[in-house]
Amino acid sequence: MLEKGKISTRQLTILVMLLTIGDSVLVIPPSTTQYARQNAWISTLIGMAAGLLTIYMYSRFTKLYPKLTFIEAIQKAFGKWIGTIISLMTLIFFLIVTVGSMREVSDFVISEMLPATPVPPILILFILIVIMATRLGIEVIGRAGEIFTPIIIILFLTLTVAIVPQMDAIRLLPILEDGIKPVLRGSIPITAYTFLEPVVFLMILPCVNQQQKITKGLLRGCFLGGLVIFITVTISILVLGPDLTTRDIYPSYNIARRISVGGFFERVEALIAILWMLTLFIEVTLYFYAFILGLSQLFKLKEYRVLTLPTGLILVALAPLIAPNYTYYNAVFDNGWVYYIITFGLFLPLVLLGVAMFRRAISKDLKSQN
Repeated sequence: MLEKGKISTRQLTILVMLLTIGDSVLVIPPSTTQYARQNAWISTLIGMAAGLLTIYMYSRFTKLYPKLTFIEAIQKAFGKWIGTIISLMTLIFFLIVTVGSMREVSDFVISEMLPATPVPPILILFILIVIMATRLGIEVIGRAGEIFTPIIIILFLTLTVAIVPQMDAIRLLPILEDGIKPVLRGSIPITAYTFLEPVVFLMILPCVNQQQKITKGLLRGCFLGGLVIFITVTISILVLGPDLTTRDIYPSYNIARRISVGGFFERVEALIAILWMLTLFIEVTLYFYAFILGLSQLFKLKEYRVLTLPTGLILVALAPLIAPNYTYYNAVFDNGWVYYIITFGLFLPLVLLGVAMFRRAISKDLKSQN
């Protein structure tokens, strides 16, 4: 096995929670409210329910494909040639998620914090930290998650409590004004971009030291992360209303700008930026790690760390090219990308589970006949 490091069930829970939050805390509210309007909070609950079912499906991998990563399971299920093709497509999916997330980092920093800064320096600084974490292995990534979690919780609770005076419950009404259809449509981006991205943990589950507790760790992490997203979407509607939330690129960041407590605790949008950067760092690192590890397993390399630096440089070059501007990127994000992530986050794992169950049933029949 290329990765000899181990993480605990608690670290698994933390990493799942942080990945689930990921970039969603900033970019998901507009994607959901444009369809569900003031009922986006209901869409979030539906998405969380679907996400918990999907996460439970992921946990079945440990029983049907014990000690195998996602790439190894694909090759076992589909054979050498077809398995290699599907594995390469899956690795491209991991790569695109990583590049897209890095693009979000540069767009956010340039538009909201450092408008005169060129894109390459931002990406280089970010990817160097990601490369360092990846080279140190999954144990260090898990420990980093443990260190970040108290900071993230404190920042999130502080911002939530501080914005309470500006909330208005009337903005949640009327409930289900246009029926359930817009609410279900609004739950699709929540489910896809928030609760299907943990498919990357199929590359990491063999590293969990207590395999019998994986299901509990995955479900708990998904629930906690989903709870943060639910609160974020609800606050966005309560403070901004559905119209402003839909039109705003980063509603959570701009909500933080409105905070003013006692005339001295105000202009604290940097706190939401820190929160977002920490969760996005974990997301990019896990996907980068999964890509490097999967590529090494596919080509049967003895060491995965040699690929980190050249891959990181490729990502820096690709990030500005993934879309000519933010409008184009946002259009792809809201339309075509959802089908891509559903393919690799839902359909492919379902097919792999179906193949494993079919083979197990045939094996039992053959044994009973003998």
